[in-house]
Amino acid sequence: MPTTTQDPSVSIGSINAQRVEGALAQIGPRWTTWSTMVLTQGDHPMRVRDVAARLPFLDEQVVFKRLNTMRVGGLVHRDLDPRREALYRLSERGESLAPVHRTMAAWHRTHLPVGRMAEAERIEDTLDRLRRRHTTAVIQILDEAGPMRYVDIAERAGLGHGTTSHRLARLQTDGLVTRTGQRFGDPYVLTDAGQALGSVYASVERWSEPLVAPRKSSAPRTAAATRTHHGVPLGANDARTAAALRRSAVVPTALFSHAPQPQPRVPAAVTAESAPNRAR
Repeated sequence: MPTTTQDPSVSIGSINAQRVEGALAQIGPRWTTWSTMVLTQGDHPMRVRDVAARLPFLDEQVVFKRLNTMRVGGLVHRDLDPRREALYRLSERGESLAPVHRTMAAWHRTHLPVGRMAEAERIEDTLDRLRRRHTTAVIQILDEAGPMRYVDIAERAGLGHGTTSHRLARLQTDGLVTRTGQRFGDPYVLTDAGQALGSVYASVERWSEPLVAPRKSSAPRTAAATRTHHGVPLGANDARTAAALRRSAVVPTALFSHAPQPQPRVPAAVTAESAPNRAR
C-alpha cells in the first residue's frame, strides 16, 4: 500500500463526527456545488434561468428546487427585483464554502485516479462518498483502532450488523476501506485515500462551527439541527462526462477545470460540453 501523504497535524479521530455529518447533509445534495460555483462566478444576483443557462445539463425546475433548498439551509439569499422576479445570491455562509471545496477537490485529485473530471464534479463526487449516514463514524473508528472485524466495528459504532455490513461494502466501492484478506471475517482497514481524509473532515468541521455556536442574543437558545483508492473505475456515464470534457476546445474555468485556482466566469459553451453524470 503506498505511503499516505497526509498532514500529520490533522487527526480524523479528533473531529466531531455528529457535527461533520450534519454539515455534509447540508452541503452534500447533488447539484449544490455546481449551483454554488455558478453564483460565485456570477458576481451579481441571478435569476433561476440565468443559473440554468450556465448549467444546460439541468432542467430549470431542478435548478429552482436546488436554489430554494439552499435558501432554506442558509446558503443562499433570495431578493426581488423591481419587476418582482426572484434573484438569488450566495449568503456569507455560502461564500465561506470556498475553502471546503478547494480541500475536497485537492483530496480527490490526489487520491482517486478517476481520470479527467471537472472541479465541481470532483467536489460532488467527494461529497457523495462521505455524506451517507454513519460513514464518518465508521471511518473514525478504523482510523483510531486500525484493522477491525465488522462485528467489532458494529459494536463500537452502536450499529446493527446489517447496517455496518452495508456501510462497509459502500466504503469499499468508494475506495476508502479495504479488507486485509479474502476470507469472511477478515478485518477491514482504511485505504490511503481514507487515511488522508483528515484535512477534508477538518475543513468541514471548521465550516460547521457557526451552525452550533451559541447565539449572542437574549432570545431563548435553540439547538442547531444535526444528523447524527485505489483505482475507482469510471462508470459508463462518468466516462461520457470525461469524454465531453476532453472534447471541449475552450479553456475551462474553475467550475469545470482541473486546476485548483479561481478562474474567469464560465461561458455557457463550456458548460454545455461538460455535462456531468446525473445518475450518481
